Amino acid sequence: MFDRMRELEYKDRRETGHFTRPLVSVVIPAFNASRYIERTLRSVVCQTYQNLEIIVVNDGSTDDTAKMVEQAARADSRIRLLSTSNRGVAAARNTGIRESAGRYVAFLDADDLWHQTKIEKQVNALNRLSPKWAAVYVLHYIIDHDDEIIRSCTPNAARGYLYARHLTFKYVGNGSSLLVRRDVALEVGGFDSSYAAQGIGGCEDLDFELKLAARYLIEVITERLVGYRQYPGNMSSNHLQMGQSALEAVQRSMAANPQLPRYAARSATIATQKYAYWQFRKAGNTHLSLLTLWSISWREPGFTVRLVLDMCLRVIRRCHRLVSRTANGEDPRLLNRSKFDPETAPSSVERPDETAKFRRHLMRLTEADVKLSSTLEPLSNSFAPVAKSQAMSS
Repeated sequence: MFDRMRELEYKDRRETGHFTRPLVSVVIPAFNASRYIERTLRSVVCQTYQNLEIIVVNDGSTDDTAKMVEQAARADSRIRLLSTSNRGVAAARNTGIRESAGRYVAFLDADDLWHQTKIEKQVNALNRLSPKWAAVYVLHYIIDHDDEIIRSCTPNAARGYLYARHLTFKYVGNGSSLLVRRDVALEVGGFDSSYAAQGIGGCEDLDFELKLAARYLIEVITERLVGYRQYPGNMSSNHLQMGQSALEAVQRSMAANPQLPRYAARSATIATQKYAYWQFRKAGNTHLSLLTLWSISWREPGFTVRLVLDMCLRVIRRCHRLVSRTANGEDPRLLNRSKFDPETAPSSVERPDETAKFRRHLMRLTEADVKLSSTLEPLSNSFAPVAKSQAMSS
């Protein structure tokens, strides 16, 4: 009876829109997430934007995840727990989308953190834009198991129609950065669970982003408002799967969009192969590393030369760090680390130094986006100018 009343309440929210600010549905897939789920939920309930429903999809956990979420739900009525058999992160997110009532849906992995202003800034940005704009993403920090910042993400960002550029640069970067219109998420088919079924789960986020980018405009907030956690044992640490998944996601997307200009397709292929190469190297898979390196070198012969030079430089730096650590008794990489603080004002993000070659490359990809956007009806009139202005500002 209570569940039925709750269902009617969410349906009423969606249909009448009587809230002064649109409801945002936060979808958190969780599998054996008891170590981090409390911290993750705390970063959501403390958002400055309060009109939220928080849907935790317990994806067949065998630890105390469900019990901890139930305890949190008793303290905050916005939290709901849905339990399913273990079907993977894509299926869990799709369950959350279907059960959601919000105009917007935001995704958060069960071990990541949000800055307290993330949702408010994203809603404010998307509310000002027409329905041609499907989503808004933010930048992120990489954090460890103690919430300490390991490094910053690459501050490259783009807005507008960015499909060709996103294929190469993969701007969004993780599954906890995106806020999307719920109707659009359903229209593009949600997340593809076939990756997990094939044993190559990991880049379902990229697959979803590319489906959005191929059809809609995307906004960006150039602030690091997500703490994206990496540690041994989580999905992003399975380097073999991540490399295979990225290659598959880009290949599927290009197959679904044969109108992609040849230059953009070549750029996307090389960039993704480079990412996969490093993932295979980290996984210790010599066969796939060499196979991928051969494919890259065939398209970009200078890559192997630069790779050898970079390896030599890394050896020199490693020796220097070893000497410094021995002399000072501390590892310089661990000095001056700070924690990701959801309440501290986010630091400004400076644009990276860009070479003339990079700018020419970006301009060609932006021109590809302008060409692609001109084929989309009836949205073409608004797509092309955005892509052109982005090229000028990049």
